[in-house]
Amino acid sequence: MKTFCSVQSLCRLMAIAGISLALVIAPGAASAKEKFRMAWTLYAGWMPWAYAADNGIIDKWADKYDIEIEVVQLNDYIEAINQFTAGTFDVATMANMDALTIPAVGGIDTTVLVLNDYSDGNDTVILKNADELADIKGRTCNIVELSVSHYFLARSLEKIGMSERDLTLVNTSDADMAAAFATPATDCVVTWNPMSGEILQRDDAVLVSDSSEIPGEIQDMTMIRTEVFEKHPEFAKAMVGAWYETMEIMTANDAKAEDAKTFMGERAGTDLPGYQKQLDATRMFYTPQAALDFITSPDLPDLAALVAQFSFDKGLYGAGASDAMFIGIEFPDGSVWGNEDNVKIRYNDSILRQAVNGEL
Repeated sequence: MKTFCSVQSLCRLMAIAGISLALVIAPGAASAKEKFRMAWTLYAGWMPWAYAADNGIIDKWADKYDIEIEVVQLNDYIEAINQFTAGTFDVATMANMDALTIPAVGGIDTTVLVLNDYSDGNDTVILKNADELADIKGRTCNIVELSVSHYFLARSLEKIGMSERDLTLVNTSDADMAAAFATPATDCVVTWNPMSGEILQRDDAVLVSDSSEIPGEIQDMTMIRTEVFEKHPEFAKAMVGAWYETMEIMTANDAKAEDAKTFMGERAGTDLPGYQKQLDATRMFYTPQAALDFITSPDLPDLAALVAQFSFDKGLYGAGASDAMFIGIEFPDGSVWGNEDNVKIRYNDSILRQAVNGEL
């Protein structure tokens, strides 16, 4: 009996010790994964993010790197960038000029995580009762002011010897652009796909200029806060991996590719033919090598200079900026256009090269 009690006591002690050990180990074993947030908005070149998020590709890559990634669609383009700048999101989609004039001007150091495409006809000037761009003179145009659309309009007018002084601009959210054009009072909009595609279905809509006239100048990117990029390369790798897996699906020329693009088109408010038309106006970087070739091109600093000069001329750098070189833009070779002491945009090729080499 004594022996039994000793054994029983020992077993009880071991059980208690086991419970205590479990309590000590459990918090570490069940520690929360690092969680990251991405914001995206409607645009032909960013629709693949919707497919990747809704079809398990983002989750697959997040699991590979033992993290969590939340992908959020916002309806207002500028608001998405503002929230990214405020720190609500780690990653957001935006055009190069808007990356320069919102987060960069706001003091946020950002890195190009994915160069998605450049606009090759997706940005448009659409008029009613017109034959050519010159017919814009004297009109009131709805536009997302001081955005990349504004830059595109200025460059288009410059090519025909006109300027913004020849018309009146009305600041309009991208979400409201199609509805605005449907009203009798509106006869001019400057916008991008999918909104422009919807507007151009109208019998009274006339396309008078598009971004194919300025190839490479309007770059569409997925930007990441540089501090996050440097501290959490696993997150950056997961996002880049998910993007190029989606690109492989889109370009496979099979039923799955058709299904994927149909999904993207429907999310963009159109169908497969409509979305394909948008893609035809978008120079997508379907492979990491294509993106690498672009960001290492010797022409890239000159393109950056055009956008920076427009931004400065419009006062988008604020009163403290003395010239267009107020903000520094760093390229993959380490060279900087602009202020080397104020670098806020970085074209980094480190993870892109891993994608090229199949090392993600």
